[in-house]
This record gives sequence, C-alpha cells and structure tokens, in this order.
Amino acid sequence: MKFLLRKTLSMGAVLLIVAFMVFVMIRFSPGDPAAILAGDNATEQQIAAIREAMRLDDPLALQFGHWTSQVVSGDLGTSIFSGEPVLDMILQRIEPTISLTLLTMGFAIVVAVVLGVFAAARAGRTTDRLVMVFSVIGFSVPGFVTAYLLIYVLSVRLGWFPVQGYTPLAEGIGPWLHALVLPGLVLSLTYIALIARITRATMLEVLSEDYIRTARAKGVSPNAVLYGHALRNAGVPIVTIVGLGFSMLIGGVVITETVFNIPGIGRLVIDAITKRDYPIIQGITLLLSAVYVMVNLLVDLSYGLIDPRTRKS
Repeated sequence: MKFLLRKTLSMGAVLLIVAFMVFVMIRFSPGDPAAILAGDNATEQQIAAIREAMRLDDPLALQFGHWTSQVVSGDLGTSIFSGEPVLDMILQRIEPTISLTLLTMGFAIVVAVVLGVFAAARAGRTTDRLVMVFSVIGFSVPGFVTAYLLIYVLSVRLGWFPVQGYTPLAEGIGPWLHALVLPGLVLSLTYIALIARITRATMLEVLSEDYIRTARAKGVSPNAVLYGHALRNAGVPIVTIVGLGFSMLIGGVVITETVFNIPGIGRLVIDAITKRDYPIIQGITLLLSAVYVMVNLLVDLSYGLIDPRTRKS
C-alpha cells in the first residue's frame, strides 16, 4: 500500500508537470488560433475580439488555472473550431487507436520473445545471426519507409490488404482484422526487433548461470529449461523493455494513423496541431501521458509477480 501510495503521488506530480510544459509550449509556438478561425480576410479588430472571447489574452497563469480546474472536474475543454467537447472527440476516435495499439503490442511481444529465446538457444549459429540481422534492420529503418514499402507490395501489387482506412469492430472481427493487419505489421516491426534483441541478451546471461547447468545435469528437458527456468528469470528486463516500447509506440501510432488514414487519436492530434486547436492538443497529450504513467506503474507491479525477491525492495 505504501508503494502504491508513493507511486500514485508521483504520477500526479508527473502529470501536472507534463500538463504545464505542454500548456506553455503550445502558447509560445508559432500560429494564432484566433487568426486561423477568423480567416484570411479578417481585420485586426475581429481577430482581437475572437482572442478576447477565447480568453487567449488572459495571463498564462490564469489560463492554466482555468484549464486545470476543468480537468479536475472531468472536462478537457471544448474544441476551438468544432465547438465539441474534447473528451467526446477523443472517445469517438479512441477505438481505432486502442485496436491498433493492442494488436501491435500483442503481436510484437509474442513474436519477439519467441525469436529472442530461439536465438539465445542457438547462439552463434546461422539462425541466431539471422535474428540479429533482422533486429538491426527492423530497428534502423524508419517506420514510414517500411509502411510505404509494404503498402506498395502487399496492397498495390498483391491486393491483399486495403491501402488505408479502418473498419469498426462492430462490423465483424474479420473485416476489423483485415483493416488492421498491415498497419499493425508496420508498427510492430520496430518493437519486435527491440524486444527480441533484449530477450536474446538477457536469456544468454541467464543460461550461463549455475542453476541452469544444474537443471540440465538433472535431465530436465531443453524446453523446460528454456521456458520454465530461464525465461521466467529473464522476465524483469523483458517486461521493462516492453514498457519502454509502449512509450515509443505512442509516437509511432500518430505516424502510422497518418500514413494509413486511420481516424484515430493520432490523426486527431495532427489536425489539431495544424489548426492550433489548443484544447485538443492539451487534452490528448494529458491523456497519453496518463496512459504512459499507468503502464509504468503496471510494469513496476509486475516485477513482484515475476520475481518474488523484488517485493522486499
């Protein structure tokens, strides 16, 4: 309970700092939402009137205090351009983003752990070298390059997957998966490479321990040694890198949704940045920061389940 309380307090402090930094950086970034909203033919008086109505001329401290008071009450504000509540706009766009994120991470974790264990069990052999080559390439090539390459091959040339768009889960699991397989594959390659590399390195270290040699000497099967003994003891670093990969995934989703024209939160925030729609940018950034902090908390809690020795610390 003390650990949870301490983590909760630190989460609140982190979110407050992130909210303040985003609020200030947006206000000092180029572009005036009042001028964009007024149009090209607007006069200075019309722009000034819009700024006053939007309270953009208030001191920054007053604007930040007003916004944080709204957030505490569960209100993320109202879009400057559409007039819709930001929370409603996020909820309308959240299904594609959650679907893409969960599909990507689930696929990446399963494939990467299997590849990492497979490479560690055959260290120095051809299969191990192939996994390492894939890891280097997968982590080095930018995601948008891989996206356009796979779109050309799998969508344009072979016609296996749609080039863009999203099919809601309500229309069926088959169409939903068909629309997400290609963007999920593109987004997962980087994380497969990262997690597989760390899994291999951690497994090699664990496989050199004395208790592993003892288990083998007792006649324990190779699969039991790999998955029952070594993988569990290598779990803490693997879970840590999965949490780190999740933070990278937040930025990757924005790019992937833009490339594949998926109407998710990534597209929403790109459109908001283009229009300087402050409430949307602030609301989405705060939400993503809260998700990332929660993932870190879950990673910390998982240490005690994976390795009981960590509960004492």
